[in-house]
Amino acid sequence: MKMVIDICRSFRDRALDHCFPCLSDPARRSSLGLKVALVILHLIYAGILFLFDSDLIEKRKKEPWYTALYLLLFFATLVQYFITSGSSPGYVLDAMRAVNETNVIYKKSLMTSKQPASSKNGSLIVTVEGSQSGRNFQGSNPTSWTKLVMDMYPLGTSIRTCTCSYCNVEQPPRAKHCHDCDKCVLQFDHHCVWLGTCIGQGNHCKFWWYICEETALCLWTGIFYITYLKANISRAWWKDAFMILLLVALSISIIFLLLLLLFHSYLILTNQTTHELVRRRRIPYLRGIPERIYPFSNGVCSNLYDFCCVRSSIYGLESLPSAQELEEKSRPYTCLDVLTCRCC
Repeated sequence: MKMVIDICRSFRDRALDHCFPCLSDPARRSSLGLKVALVILHLIYAGILFLFDSDLIEKRKKEPWYTALYLLLFFATLVQYFITSGSSPGYVLDAMRAVNETNVIYKKSLMTSKQPASSKNGSLIVTVEGSQSGRNFQGSNPTSWTKLVMDMYPLGTSIRTCTCSYCNVEQPPRAKHCHDCDKCVLQFDHHCVWLGTCIGQGNHCKFWWYICEETALCLWTGIFYITYLKANISRAWWKDAFMILLLVALSISIIFLLLLLLFHSYLILTNQTTHELVRRRRIPYLRGIPERIYPFSNGVCSNLYDFCCVRSSIYGLESLPSAQELEEKSRPYTCLDVLTCRCC
């Protein structure tokens, strides 16, 4: 019997490899299954609502814009979900490849012209922020990836301490190796099982917008369910029981989504990641910094601008703050600081 099961599994794996190469990996199959389950769950909640609630159908005829807005949010949430799950979190290998390509372009430009390459020909993609580097990585200043990363750490830092033992690549500050993706991620936040991808520098903004849209959709759907139960609580008991069970599950999801939205909003405003907040005492470069100090924060407005407008187009590498910067950030706010918008 065991031999028959093994033969069936082997035949299934070969069939998947031949017909659907993307499903040959068990992790991909699991991720795809979760995505299908999430889409079906959305369709069930919306479908039952329109199937049971006759008043909603009448309201759709009188006020079509109301239902149209709900359906627009419904499809926008699903689209945002697939956009986020298919986006890159910003892998260290991609940033390193961008740096190496810039160096190649710079060397070729030197061979063809006596003038140094302009930033238009060889820059873009990678920027370095912080007091220790304080520069943009451009084609006119070719720098190896190893030197670029080591310049972001304090002097005397060993290259072994910032080299990933799995990828064998130098990790810039705030990067971490994800064992699920088997890659190092820039500004690693967490690995999202429901999305099937890591959340990092490249897709954290998309992830926040997805949470926001999902929370709004669940709240609106919950209002629909409560309105239905108020108007039809004693007509058909089996419908009421089914709707109440769905509403209880939806309420738990709403609480979780609201807490998640507030938590990630706090992380954005202070320029932190989930990994840095939870594992702060275990991260070497954050171990000696007091918890009330946010070492990578540049103020609320600057953090919001960097999060929404900068991270989607380039790889941003942040240097570790100097002792002087940490001392400045640890200084308590005064009335003059508030008037001069020091917090922003």
